[in-house]
Amino acid sequence: MQIKKPLSVNIIQKEFFMYDVLEVAPKLPGKSIVRIINGERREYLITGVEAYRGTNDLACHASKGRTKRTEIMFHEGGHIYMYLIYGMYWMLNIVTGPESFPQAVLIRSVEGLNGPGRVGRELKLDSSFYGEKIYNSERIWIEENNLSPEILTAPRIGIDYAGEYWSSLPWRFFVKGSSIKV
Repeated sequence: MQIKKPLSVNIIQKEFFMYDVLEVAPKLPGKSIVRIINGERREYLITGVEAYRGTNDLACHASKGRTKRTEIMFHEGGHIYMYLIYGMYWMLNIVTGPESFPQAVLIRSVEGLNGPGRVGRELKLDSSFYGEKIYNSERIWIEENNLSPEILTAPRIGIDYAGEYWSSLPWRFFVKGSSIKV
């Protein structure tokens, strides 16, 4: 039996993603990612994200310019930006803000899974999601679930290459009490 995406007021719409990444990112922990896998609905509580903001942010892929890899980051908010690391882990990012200002939120953790590679593997993500609109996809979307968790901040992880300024910004947002390592 094929499960169709419900018409739900709980699905986060395009407008949510049209703001600056530093406004959107802190609002994502506590919401749910819904993924249809083999006709089955699976729901995951987002517990941690990281913000990457524009061509000046040396930790952001867009700091290297507009390339085939980063093209979707230059589109308007709500698109999915996927990339592969270590040749095996697909990273789920959601583009935010207006067109031509590249920024995205990395989904770093969901309840019970810490690490964006683990999230990508659990959600069975691949390159086919690149450029998809998360707000009208038939196979992945984000829903409001009316939780109001306390959100903490910390520096982003694994970006020492960007220099001390960029690696020390508190642009990681996570649910207090989750199994996130600070």
